[in-house]
Amino acid sequence: MRLVVRFMRPYWGLFAVTVVLLFFDVVGALVIPTFVAELLNEGATNASFDTMIVTAVKMGVAALISGLAAIAGGWCCSQLTSRVGRDMRVALYRKSLDLSIYDFRNFGTASITTRTINDIVNIQLAMTNLMGMMLPVPFIVVVALTLSFRLDVGMSLWLLAVIAVVCMIAFVIMRSAAPLFRRLQKLLDRIGAVLLENLTGVRVIRAFDKERHEQERMDATFTDYATTSIKANRLFANLDGLSYFGINVFVVIVYFLSGARIDAGGFQIGDITAIVEYSVMVLFYLMMAQMVILTLPRALECCERVRQVLDHSPQITDPEPGKAIGMAGREPLADGEVLAFRDVTFRFADAQEDALTHVSFSCKSGQTTAIIGGTGSGKSTIAMLALRFHDATWGQVMLDGVDVRDMTQHDLRNRVSYVQQQAWLFSGSIADNLRYGDRNASLTELNHAIDVAQAREFVDSLPDGLDSRVAQGGTNFSGGQKQRLSIARALVGDAQLVIFDDSFSALDFRTDAALRRALADETSRRAVLIIAQRVSTIQHADQIVVLSDGEVAGIGRHDELMATCEVYRQIVESQTKEPARDEVMGAAPTDIEPARTVVKTAKPGKEA
Repeated sequence: MRLVVRFMRPYWGLFAVTVVLLFFDVVGALVIPTFVAELLNEGATNASFDTMIVTAVKMGVAALISGLAAIAGGWCCSQLTSRVGRDMRVALYRKSLDLSIYDFRNFGTASITTRTINDIVNIQLAMTNLMGMMLPVPFIVVVALTLSFRLDVGMSLWLLAVIAVVCMIAFVIMRSAAPLFRRLQKLLDRIGAVLLENLTGVRVIRAFDKERHEQERMDATFTDYATTSIKANRLFANLDGLSYFGINVFVVIVYFLSGARIDAGGFQIGDITAIVEYSVMVLFYLMMAQMVILTLPRALECCERVRQVLDHSPQITDPEPGKAIGMAGREPLADGEVLAFRDVTFRFADAQEDALTHVSFSCKSGQTTAIIGGTGSGKSTIAMLALRFHDATWGQVMLDGVDVRDMTQHDLRNRVSYVQQQAWLFSGSIADNLRYGDRNASLTELNHAIDVAQAREFVDSLPDGLDSRVAQGGTNFSGGQKQRLSIARALVGDAQLVIFDDSFSALDFRTDAALRRALADETSRRAVLIIAQRVSTIQHADQIVVLSDGEVAGIGRHDELMATCEVYRQIVESQTKEPARDEVMGAAPTDIEPARTVVKTAKPGKEA
C-alpha cells in the first residue's frame, strides 16, 4: 500500500476532510438507536408527549447530520480516489514512454494496458471501500459495544462471541481468496494479449481460415477466467451468507433471552431494540469490512504490478543532470560527418551471439548511405542503435561527434527522423500525422513533404485533402499510401539525419524511382541512411555498406562492390533482372528489379 500512500500525499487535506465527514456519519448512525430506545421506553412508561417530541426531534437532527455527512463524505472520497487514479495513470503512461524496446517486450503491451486501466480501477475501488467501509469499523465496534454493555452485559458478551466467529470465518476465507485474485490478474493479461492478437491479426486469421481455431483459443482463455471468477465469487457468497446467518442467530438469541426478563421487569423493550440495532450495525459493518478484506489481495496484487512498472529502471537512460552534452547550437563537424559507428559490437540481452560485430562506417551530410544484407544480417539493428533504442555493447555510436550515450534522448531524436519498416499512422487527420515531425509546421511545409513523398495524387483525390480522417494504425489506407505518408512525416522538420528502414518495400517501381529522385534534392543538406532489400533502391547511393552475419563485408559504391565484394554480387545476382517489366514499371534502365532476396539463417537473437 506504500504506492497508494505515495500518490495520496498531495491530497492529505482532502483525505482528512473525508475521514471527519465519515466520522460524523457514523456518530449519527450510532446515536439514532439510543433515541429510538428512549422513545420506546418513554412510550411504555406513559411519558409526556412533549418529552417524546423532543426525543424525536433529536433523532431527526442526528439522522440529518448523518445523511449530509454521508453524502459529503462520499463526494470527497470519490474526488480523492479519482485524483489518485488519474495521477497513477499519468505516471504509468509517462513511465511507459521511458521504457526501452527491451523493457516493453518484457512487460508486454497487453500487460501494460491492463495495468494502466484495469489494475488502477481495482486500486480505486479498494480505496473507496477502505475509507467507506473499513475506516469506521474500529470506531463503530468500540462505541457500539460500550453502549451495549451499558444496557446489558450478558447480551453484549453474546455479541462479542458472534463477532469473534464471523472474524474467524473471514480470516479462513481470505487466505483462500489471495491466490485466486493473483491468478485473475494474470488471466486478464492473457485475455488482453489474445484479444490484441485476434484484432490486429484478423486478416491473417481469415486468410488461413482459422476463425474456428482462434474462437476455441479465445473460449479457452475466457473459460479459465470465468472458472476462477466463479471460485472467487463463491467465497464472497459463502461469507455473505454466513455473516447474515450470524446476524440473524444473534437477533434470535437476544429476543429469546430477553423475553422472560421483560416479564420480570428487569429489561425494557427499548433496550432490546437498541441492542439489536447496535449488533446489526456492528455485524453489518464487519461483514462489509470482510468483503473489502477479500478484495484486498487483488488490490495489493494490482499495486504490486503497477509498482513494478513505476520502479523499473529503464535499460536506456539519459546522462545524470549536468553531465549531458548540450546539442543546441552545436556546429556541424568540419568533414560533414553526422552519424558514425566506431567499432560497434552489439548483443541482445537474451542472445548467445553478437548481432553486430566490429561495425564501422559513417554518414555525411548531403550523402546517402545504404545498408544491405541478407535476412538476419543486422540491418535494422543499425537503425535501433542510431536512435538509441538499444545501446552498443562495445564501441561507440556518434552523432555530430558526440557519443549518443552522452546526450539526452530528446536531443538525439530531435536531430533524427525515422521511417520504420511497418508504417504506422495515428488516428486523426493526415495533417495531424505529418505534424508529428514538427508540431509547428506550416501548410506549405506539409504540402512540400507530400510532394516529395509522391503522395500528392492520392491525397488530392481525398474529399478533405490533408484534413482527411486517418483510422488508428492507418487501416483506411493501403500499404503504399501509409509508407508515403510516413516518409512525408519524416521529411517535415529539420532533422540532420533521415533513416529509412526498408521503407520503400510497398511502393511500385515507378513511385520508388520518382521518390528517390525527389529525395536526392530534398536531402542535399541532410545525411540519409537507407536500409533496404532492393538493390535498385540503393544502387545509386554514395556509399553502400554490405552486412553479412553482423559483420561488414564491404563498403563502397555499386560498381566498386560488384568488383570487390562477393556477398554483394550474390545479392545482386539473386535479384534477377526482367527488362520487359522494368520498361512497363518505368524503372530507370540501370535499375535492377528484385525478384527474391538471398535468405540466410539468422543467428539467435538477431534482427533483420
